[in-house]
Amino acid sequence: MSLIKLLSISGSPVEGSSTDILLKRIADSFAGAVDQETAVELVSLNNLKFIPCQACGRAPTPQYCFYDHDLSRVYESLEKCDCLIFGSPVYFDSVSGQAKMFIDRCNCFRPYDFNNTDPDHYFIKLLKRKRPGAMVLVGGERQWMEGARRVIAGFFKWVEVTNEGMITYSSTDDRRIGTVAEDGKKLEEADTLGRRLATQLTAIQEQNNGRR
Repeated sequence: MSLIKLLSISGSPVEGSSTDILLKRIADSFAGAVDQETAVELVSLNNLKFIPCQACGRAPTPQYCFYDHDLSRVYESLEKCDCLIFGSPVYFDSVSGQAKMFIDRCNCFRPYDFNNTDPDHYFIKLLKRKRPGAMVLVGGERQWMEGARRVIAGFFKWVEVTNEGMITYSSTDDRRIGTVAEDGKKLEEADTLGRRLATQLTAIQEQNNGRR
């Protein structure tokens, strides 16, 4: 049986954050529910060195991007993963700066069709297969989550990931880190989402095997 690859990406700048706790909980639940050997890769965008998208205006083919920063290995992981979970704190009604920079840099997964190879589409899909995914959003008590959700939903569509669920967590104490660890119901919600992702991945695999 092939190795299942789960990619977990965190846009939180805080080590031990509620965002990271929920992402790990989902990943652990997923790995425990999949009946195959699973490799889980955790990426903290705050620990990477990369620049914002430079809007080069030309396709970087055959590379993903003209700029060879720490994102090069993340691009490869994103291409090869079987499941993706993406989490971010909510700042100013959107994702964190780290998350937004990364999402913008993933524009390269659909380069503009400069040669008009497909008259029906402006962009070329470099990723051909659909993968299940989920998102995590963390904010304060009065935080509006919808803006951040829309950003990640657009990103998922761009990289051929189907959203299978979302967990939102509103902290009641901004002075403390990782308060979600004390919320049993929210942790169980994360466990349930991990199992749902595993079930969805199995269904996709069975469907793909039926086409061969």
